[in-house]
Amino acid sequence: MKITQISEHIWSLKIWILIPIHVWVVVDEDGVTLVDAGLPFMAKGILKFIEELQAGPLTGIVLTHGHSDHVGAIEKILAVTQVPIFAHRVEIPYIEGELPYPRRKKAAISVAKQRTQPLPENEQGELQSIGGITPYFTPGHSPGHVVYYHKQDQVLLVGDLFTAKKGILRKPMAKFTGDMEEAIRSSAIVSQLKPLRLEVCHGTSVLQPANQLDTYLKS
Repeated sequence: MKITQISEHIWSLKIWILIPIHVWVVVDEDGVTLVDAGLPFMAKGILKFIEELQAGPLTGIVLTHGHSDHVGAIEKILAVTQVPIFAHRVEIPYIEGELPYPRRKKAAISVAKQRTQPLPENEQGELQSIGGITPYFTPGHSPGHVVYYHKQDQVLLVGDLFTAKKGILRKPMAKFTGDMEEAIRSSAIVSQLKPLRLEVCHGTSVLQPANQLDTYLKS
């Protein structure tokens, strides 16, 4: 597992299985939040790194979405430390196997039922900050996909909203994307937030991603 500090408060943990798979550790005053949970065999390395970081305990896991390569280490992590798991309320029925993901024939449980709770919302339905990062609803790759923005570090953790190669924004993998047109519309979040740095699950870091968005939309 390759570990890289990408900003003051955020570390990227990466493995490579045909393609890169990233999860992120975010530190705030209360401890550590894990963004996505990769594959099952990543659990040991994730927990070891959090212990060595000495920035406080793991306080929760937040998911960009519920596909298997984003939730795989959850059970092994929960066997060691019981922490809450959060995802967008729209995503939870798919995670729990009540609904099949778009373009898939069968529903499948990716996280055991009643393990995942909705990301906090205010009375207007706006997603609230959690673990020092703010979620934004970006459906398309999956029905309840979200991205997480660290305002102080100006880093956007986008899960599978994009892929990237050599610092260039690319579309999410079509084979696993439920609604590509909706995913492309959701990319507008980059223009709204204008992060200094964007991190994808599958690919490389992207600097000043808003400068690439017009080209991305035309590709």
